[in-house]
Amino acid sequence: MPPSKIHIFAPAKLNLFLHITGKRADGYHTLQSLMVFTDAGDELELSPQERLEIVADGPFAAALGDPADNLAYKAAALLARHYKIPPGAKIRLTKNLPVAAGLGGGSSDAAATLKGLVKLWGLPAEPGLLMELALELGADVPACLHQKPLWAEGIGEKITALNDMPKLHFVLVNPLLPTPTAQVFKNLNTRFSPEIRFSGRRKTAHEWMADLKIYRNDLTDAAITVTPAIRDVLQALAATTGCLLHRLSGSGATCFGIYTGAEAAQSAARRLKAGYPRWWITSTALLK
Repeated sequence: MPPSKIHIFAPAKLNLFLHITGKRADGYHTLQSLMVFTDAGDELELSPQERLEIVADGPFAAALGDPADNLAYKAAALLARHYKIPPGAKIRLTKNLPVAAGLGGGSSDAAATLKGLVKLWGLPAEPGLLMELALELGADVPACLHQKPLWAEGIGEKITALNDMPKLHFVLVNPLLPTPTAQVFKNLNTRFSPEIRFSGRRKTAHEWMADLKIYRNDLTDAAITVTPAIRDVLQALAATTGCLLHRLSGSGATCFGIYTGAEAAQSAARRLKAGYPRWWITSTALLK
């Protein structure tokens, strides 16, 4: 018998690096990226009802706009259409992550909705089908179904799981300024990165950090053009004690720092909050 209520977590996605390798005829850019997920994220509660409804609460609920445009709502409608069933569900979304922040929040919400509704509606477990539906919703949604460290190529749909990544600790910082992805790509220069071969065969945190420093986020300069405050965020992270690497995630405006441990990350977050009270700042860790 299907459960009467499902609680599911939608973690924040970070691009530890992001190389833009080309542009397809359909306008999508091809990429290579190392993606990880953190224990900071949104929360969803799914329960049955006759009609499809999404309600939002949490610190960033007001920024969501029209509920019908929400990716979680679209995910529910798409899943119901595929199985030719009424899309009866109430989706309560606690929006803890900033909206359009380079954290894949909407994509993660959509992936969580797909997984949760399969259980709520008593549907067969078909991972391949969920991946196909996820790609219809957006290039990041397939990755968000995994919620594990992964290597992504193509437009984000070609995924290889990475199983030996050590526990990493992060501070996430967003200046709470709009940074539309379309504008960032509009400001991207046309020099694409050459494709690399990435084995993922690192064992220690030191080995991972040494290699991550070789790579970059190709959208950084374009994102700073759109939102100059991103430069201030990166500088503030770089100045914190114990920061091993600081970088923009996705198209921004969220930036992250990687730290030696939980205590160093928490201390850095406290200092940044004291110095920049208008920014969104949180310490978190790799989701295991």
